[in-house]
Amino acid sequence: MDALGQLAVVLGLMLATVLLVGVGERIRRPYPVLVLLLGVVLALVPGIPMISIEPDLILPLFLPPLIFAAAQRTSWGMLWAKRRTVLWMAGALVLVTVAAVAWTAWLVIPGVTVAAAVALGALTAPPDPVAAEAVAEPLKLPRRLVTTLQTEGLCNDATALVVYGGAVAAMASGSYSLPTAVLNFLYEAVVAVLLGIGVGLLAKRLRDGIAELTARSGLTLVVPFATYLAADAIAASGVLAVLAAGLTMGRSGFDDLGVSDRLYGGAFWDTLELLITGLAFGLIGLELREVIDTGGADLGSALLICLTVVVVRFVWMMFAGPIARRVSDQDQASASWREDLVLGFCGMRGLATLALALALPLATPARGDLLLAAFAVIVVTLVLPGLTLPTLVAALGVRAEADALEAATKPLAIRAGHAALARLEELERTEDVPDEIVGRLRGRQRMLLAALGDEPPDDEFADYKRQLEQRGELMRKVRRIDTEMVEAARREILTARREPGVDPQAADQVLHRLDLHSAGAL
Repeated sequence: MDALGQLAVVLGLMLATVLLVGVGERIRRPYPVLVLLLGVVLALVPGIPMISIEPDLILPLFLPPLIFAAAQRTSWGMLWAKRRTVLWMAGALVLVTVAAVAWTAWLVIPGVTVAAAVALGALTAPPDPVAAEAVAEPLKLPRRLVTTLQTEGLCNDATALVVYGGAVAAMASGSYSLPTAVLNFLYEAVVAVLLGIGVGLLAKRLRDGIAELTARSGLTLVVPFATYLAADAIAASGVLAVLAAGLTMGRSGFDDLGVSDRLYGGAFWDTLELLITGLAFGLIGLELREVIDTGGADLGSALLICLTVVVVRFVWMMFAGPIARRVSDQDQASASWREDLVLGFCGMRGLATLALALALPLATPARGDLLLAAFAVIVVTLVLPGLTLPTLVAALGVRAEADALEAATKPLAIRAGHAALARLEELERTEDVPDEIVGRLRGRQRMLLAALGDEPPDDEFADYKRQLEQRGELMRKVRRIDTEMVEAARREILTARREPGVDPQAADQVLHRLDLHSAGAL
């Protein structure tokens, strides 16, 4: 297929992603599942051009920005608080899954070697963090479940990639050394984290020296790719390096630039993540054609391997969850058997499984059957939970038990309110602030705290509330009139922009200022 044909497919998948996001919201189903199904349908249609990407480029192209975006939604403190979850889900569960899948593959796939079976176990072991979040987000699951899925997804690739690398090396050399594998894992993890922290600190300094917001956002796009490639060059874990860089950069900044980064940079990354995720899962569906062309025909074996992956996760969650709750009241991945069951459903495989399967050497014994098994695992673990999990969550009542985000937001809002009042008192002592202004600001802040339940309202607050309501009615009228005035100004500039002799760039500058005014930023 020529380059233009491939570009048309890429643009088509991006457009389909945007449209299917809306469809997914209406039917309460995750859009990655819908895009994957669309890719599968397209793969079965004769004449539809396929995207040809080198297997070794799939992870470097798609994984860095997705890991970096996910890292922006967590913190070092959260990872430390979830350290037990990292050990027993992103570590132990991955290894148990590798062993179970390898043993099953060795039994049911004719001609497969132990090393090839271990490679299959490694590439099917790690759940995909993007898919898990996309499935969990519209369900309003308890925050502990969401953070558990985030933590597991961000850290499990490192364990699986080390096992996969050792298995591929064993296929080439004919031997495997467990001590060497352990040392490799320690090297890849430690060096990757140090590298990621270093890159993150350097990137923060560079970002602080750039005033232009567009360039600052561009820097955050370059960082994950550069970090991944640097880690790969020194044989460290690119996934952990990007994770460490994203956590180090974080959501920081107290001045105007920090606010701008969070507002506009956040919108930039939300859009980018949506398009890359849709393209990645569309690509997964399209790869069905290559799986068919490769010649894997042992569908029964593939389904047995799918069953192994699913059963291992369910058994692990249903048994390890209660044990973890008895061992410690802190860092609980789940609070009941119902939540254990939901976590068992959330083991979606995705991009890493596809990339590692396609990267298997051409000389791998029974490679076609291994590709078919990997693709089947992706479809079964992603499509079935994506379509059935909302019904299961409703039936179990997990959503009703959810410690909603508001519960975590309220104490933070109260802390922010008290900090604002403390700063007002400092300014009152050090600056000449009129009493009327101080009283008004203190009243507004204390009213907010009262609304949050931190302070009981009294008669003074009741009078102040009535004044606010009266003033609010006046301000709503002012805002309505102001909106109509700005709209008239905007129409005039749009008309002028089409006139001969008017500089479009100058008109765009005025439009931008009017838009900022409408958004309350000017």
